[in-house]
Amino acid sequence: MDKIKVIHDTTAHTLTVWTGDPSKEAVCEETSDEVVLMKDAQGHVIGFELLHFNSEKAGAGLSVETLVHA
Repeated sequence: MDKIKVIHDTTAHTLTVWTGDPSKEAVCEETSDEVVLMKDAQGHVIGFELLHFNSEKAGAGLSVETLVHA
């Protein structure tokens, strides 16, 4: 499984999650829910960014769950 990269920008109030290689980003598409989808040249989503993310409203911190399939 590829690595997932999570970036919380407290100045810009964004939370960015990369599920693919950020250098392969070709296009960004903003949804109606203030979420930006980053896509590669083939149109596959390789990351997303939550706009106006406030960690104080989200709780004490970020909770991450990892599922491993054998």
